[in-house]
Amino acid sequence: MNKKEVAEIKKNFTDSSGFFTLNHILTAYVDPQKNILCKENKLYSLIPEDEGAVMLESLKKILGGRLGKNLTEYGFPNEEYNEDGAQNDLYAAVRGKLEDEVSCDKLLTRIINNMEYEMAYTIIIGYCSYSIMTKDRNDESYDDAAEEYNFIAAAVCPVSTGDDGLIFDREKNAIVKKANTDLIVSRAPTDGFFYPVFSDRSPDVNRVMYYTKTPKKPNISVIEDVLGCNFVMTCQSEKETFQQVLTDVVGDELSYTVITQVNESLRDIVNNSKNETEMPLIDDNKLHGILFDAGVSSEKLDALPAVFKEKVGDADGLTAENLIENKTVLETAEITINISRDATDKVRTSVIGGRRCLVIDLDDPSISINGLVTDVT
Repeated sequence: MNKKEVAEIKKNFTDSSGFFTLNHILTAYVDPQKNILCKENKLYSLIPEDEGAVMLESLKKILGGRLGKNLTEYGFPNEEYNEDGAQNDLYAAVRGKLEDEVSCDKLLTRIINNMEYEMAYTIIIGYCSYSIMTKDRNDESYDDAAEEYNFIAAAVCPVSTGDDGLIFDREKNAIVKKANTDLIVSRAPTDGFFYPVFSDRSPDVNRVMYYTKTPKKPNISVIEDVLGCNFVMTCQSEKETFQQVLTDVVGDELSYTVITQVNESLRDIVNNSKNETEMPLIDDNKLHGILFDAGVSSEKLDALPAVFKEKVGDADGLTAENLIENKTVLETAEITINISRDATDKVRTSVIGGRRCLVIDLDDPSISINGLVTDVT
């Protein structure tokens, strides 16, 4: 799926869309010992409006975030098409429209037995239908639908008693700690997925989309053991890999100017692709051009293809958006300086009196020190 396709489903994931229907809802409450203490399967139309609205909200959240960060699309390995494979279980659940008890139980069992989770949680699974609007060459939509996209969306929502702090007890006439024993299901899922994906504005049963609330720490057990897919790098791993490539290739030519110019080049690439459907990737050829423009010598760049292959592997490249630093941080053993993206050109390194110095240009001589405004003289 590309950015436009994700946005299209998310935009229409509402009762008021006119093109979207949430048909069935399957829920299960699971304790930390993996026991199902409660399970329900209902028509969405029969669920009380306030309860249904919360469930719909939780399911919609798994479409949130950004591709390559919160959302990662995976293809199934060949073995997952077997009878006990993940693709087969997911496809059976979609084909059964969450009305078939056998396929529902098999899907729940796959999730519960294979997912590592430290606390109680609620699984919310919805069977959804989206009438795909016809579009013309100018990407304009019409009211008629040429095809229907049927899919399941699953959200894993943690459950806790919460902490309401202190309350005023009228009977005791005192401020006391409230004893909260209600098990509260979070509206915000930590993990989720939807299947099949919406690719080229049609269902693709060979791929699944995984959602995580924490892109730096995805639940790998969901990806590998529940969905049966091969885990790929997180956004943080991509950034760390990119930094390793720069360190190994550029070496002693790494400088403040090179680092900030590379970051600005990445930012330009992302900004120039905002209207594109696919997210830009940085392969060794694009990185060669970026580093060359930043002033890295040809001798250093000769090592780039081999280093990039070693660090990145068989991936098509690294997601440009995940490599950008939103601010520049200069650190020594005793000093840390944070520089905003618009001020990198005001900082430079220099040798003054035989010592390496950091020079900061001040447009305004008034600066704040520990919250107190003073003049630099």
